[in-house]
Order: sequence, then C-alpha cells, then structure tokens
Amino acid sequence: MLGRVVAAHGVRGDVLVKTFTGDPADISQYGALTDASGGRPLELSVRRVTAKGLIAGIRGVGDRTAAEALKGEELWADRECFPSAEEDEFYYVDLIGLEAVDLSGAPFGKVANVVNYGAGDLLEIALLDGGQRELVPFKLDYVPDVDLGAGRLVVTWPLQFESLRPEDASGDENGAE
Repeated sequence: MLGRVVAAHGVRGDVLVKTFTGDPADISQYGALTDASGGRPLELSVRRVTAKGLIAGIRGVGDRTAAEALKGEELWADRECFPSAEEDEFYYVDLIGLEAVDLSGAPFGKVANVVNYGAGDLLEIALLDGGQRELVPFKLDYVPDVDLGAGRLVVTWPLQFESLRPEDASGDENGAE
C-alpha cells in the first residue's frame, strides 16, 4: 500500500492523500494505482504537497461528493513497479509471514505485521503458543539473520529478553534492591 485517501479537498473532486512513500509526490511514479482488491484503477494527478498530505485529483472524480466517497480507500501498486531492495533492505510485505526462530533454530512464531511508531521498525510476532503477540525491534542486535528464501528470520528472543526481566536484574521478584 502506497497511500490512503483521508478526505475530500475542495469542490472539484480533489482528495487529500496520506502517502507512505519517502517523498509524497513520488506516489505518482508508480503509474496507475488500484484499490485494495486490485480491481479498480485509481489514476492520480498530483496537485501539490501540503503539511497535511498530498492533494491529488483522481481520473473520473469530478466533484466533492465523488471524492468523499473515496475516503479511506487504500492506494496500491503492483509489486513489479517497485525497485529491487538493496542488500539488507526489505519490504514490509516480504517480512510478513516469515517464521520466527530463536538462536537455536527452534520456531516460536510468525511475523504478523511490521509497524513503526516513530522510533524505528518493529516486528509484530504472533507466538505459536496461544495467539499472544510480541514486538521486536527490527535491528541487527535483535534480528541477526533474515532468510527470505527459507521463509524465516532469526530473533534473539526469547533468550535475550529473558535476561531483561526485572527479577533477573536484582534477584528480587519485584525488582527492589
């Protein structure tokens, strides 16, 4: 997903788009976009970039009512439109579904999502034992190996996180000294 229509803009059918590209105007570099189902083409004409997002026209949308109907619409591009990832770079979509194994190679979950709340990428791992999820920083210290061909990644969890428990640090279950 490259973006999402967040609101209508003006009376002539323009929309405000939140983009997920490095430069918001780059969304137009991917050609005709589609909705989430891939069935509806959404051709954008970039008008300008604002602090709130990208203002764009969409072919066939000529008034505010039609633009408002697009609110929440996701904007997708075919995978073939994306440049190849550099070495040690990954698209989120390629990480989702990978098996998470610990340092000994034992599986303990699958990557359910990749999120970023502003401090860096986090892998959301659905644990095999009961549906609980854990967030793991997507950094070399925590994820030393990603093997897309094998469909797995190595995570230093739970071994490293076990040593970070407060009871281990002080010897007291409540963390008091």
